[in-house]
Amino acid sequence: MLEILEQGGWLMIPIVACSIVSLAIIGERFWSLNSKKILPKELVSSVWKLHKAKQLDKSKVQSLSNSSPLGRVLAAGILNESHGREIMKESIEEVGRQIAHELERYLNSLGTIASITPLLGLLGTVIGMINVFSAIMASGVGDPAVLAGGISQALITTASGMSVAIPSLMFYRYFRGKVDELVIQMETEALKLVEMMHGDRE
Repeated sequence: MLEILEQGGWLMIPIVACSIVSLAIIGERFWSLNSKKILPKELVSSVWKLHKAKQLDKSKVQSLSNSSPLGRVLAAGILNESHGREIMKESIEEVGRQIAHELERYLNSLGTIASITPLLGLLGTVIGMINVFSAIMASGVGDPAVLAGGISQALITTASGMSVAIPSLMFYRYFRGKVDELVIQMETEALKLVEMMHGDRE
C-alpha cells in the first residue's frame, strides 16, 4: 500500500486526506442522524397526556426542548399555543428549518470531497502523462521503465480519486435524503399535536 501511495506522487497526499475526512464525516453523520435520537417514539403521546392533565409548565417545556430535535419542534408549538393555530404552525416550521440546517452539518464538506477528488485524480493523470512525454523527449521510447513510472502515476491517482469520490457521493445523497425524511416526520408529528390541542384530532 505504501508503495502505491509513493508511486502516485504528491497528489496522493490531498486524496488520502480527503478520504480520512470523508470517513470521519460519514461516521459522525451515521451517529448523529439516528432516528431514535431525533424522533423519540411516543414523545407526542406523552406530551399530549401532560397537556390534558394541565402539567405542561415552563420547566417541562424547557426540558422537552432540550430532550431531542423533535422535542424542540414540539416546544416551539406549545409556547405559541395562545397565539392560535397558524402562529403555532409557523413557529414549528421556523424551528424545523433551523434543525434541518443543523442536521445537514458537514454534508456540504462531504459533497465538496465527492466533487474535488476526481479532479485531483485527473490532475494526477495529466501530471503523469507530462512525465511520460518528458521522458520520451529526453531519452526516446527505448526505456520502458521510465515510461511505466509516469503511466502508473497517472492510473494510481485516477483510481484513488474515484475510489474516494464514489462512496462520498453515495453517502452525501443518502444523508441528504435522510435529513429531508427526518424533517418531514418531525413537522408531521408536531402538526399532529397542534391538531390535537385545537380539538381537530384525537
